[in-house]
Amino acid sequence: MTPFDFRRIALSFEGAEEGSHFGAADFRVGGRIFATLAMVEKGYGNLMITPDLQAAFIQDRPDLFLPVFGGWGRMGITHIRLAHADEDTLTGALHTAWKLRKEPQTGQKDHSFNQAQAIRPTQTGLAGPCSLQPEAIYLHLTLLQRRHT
Repeated sequence: MTPFDFRRIALSFEGAEEGSHFGAADFRVGGRIFATLAMVEKGYGNLMITPDLQAAFIQDRPDLFLPVFGGWGRMGITHIRLAHADEDTLTGALHTAWKLRKEPQTGQKDHSFNQAQAIRPTQTGLAGPCSLQPEAIYLHLTLLQRRHT
């Protein structure tokens, strides 16, 4: 994927707008940044996710995701290596970041996640309770399925 693809996908989400943060392109919903192209010269897009989601993404795809250096990384800010990403994974990762920033603004849960695209747990043999949001589970299961095909 390219920075153009990152921008196109980020702006495809409801209410997403492009801005600038310290001279780098950022993507916001409700005035809150959910992704940036601050490290595009090194081939990274950045995702504003939680530390727990960051750990899950890195565990599933250490070749694709890595924490941003220093304190930002410890807060969950995560690089995605654009050259290694495919459209589905980049879309899922950006959607996760977008949704995390969108929900606190509305005070309501957004249940627009497309269940038709989700891989059902029975397809991968996984079952049981999970504290991750549906799109994080979708991304997690998608990555697991790709690993086994």
